Amino acid sequence: MTKTNTDLSLEHLELLAYNYIDECLNNTKEHPTASGRLVKIKDRHIPTIDYFLRIWIPLNGNPTINRSTYYRWLNHEDEDKSNTIKTIEGLFKALATDIVANEGKGIFYAKNRLGMTEQQRELDVFKPIEITVIAPTPKISNNEN
Repeated sequence: MTKTNTDLSLEHLELLAYNYIDECLNNTKEHPTASGRLVKIKDRHIPTIDYFLRIWIPLNGNPTINRSTYYRWLNHEDEDKSNTIKTIEGLFKALATDIVANEGKGIFYAKNRLGMTEQQRELDVFKPIEITVIAPTPKISNNEN
């Protein structure tokens, strides 16, 4: 079982968040080619608070902060803690939004966690078209006959 520790410094927590973001950015997966070879291709991961707190931090040899502590810190238990948590969440959201927007991954995550929505434009194909006819102006001639 993971040991929780709320004595993790804010600076260290923020450093861990940046390390996690680097891992998300640099993730690769093996992909078979037509010839049957496996090649590594870039496959960015969408960062999530839950995975970061409950799995990634302990996997990397650090004591974790449980979610209730994290959200208590977020909700202004201490201004420095709250600002650090907001910074981390802002970084995760920015990367997640970029991955969704540019790679089309995580559509349901975007809808449920990032508040994004699908917006469809309605085209009114039966809208009347207004045409203004301008009568041609008569030519003025300088030749009087």
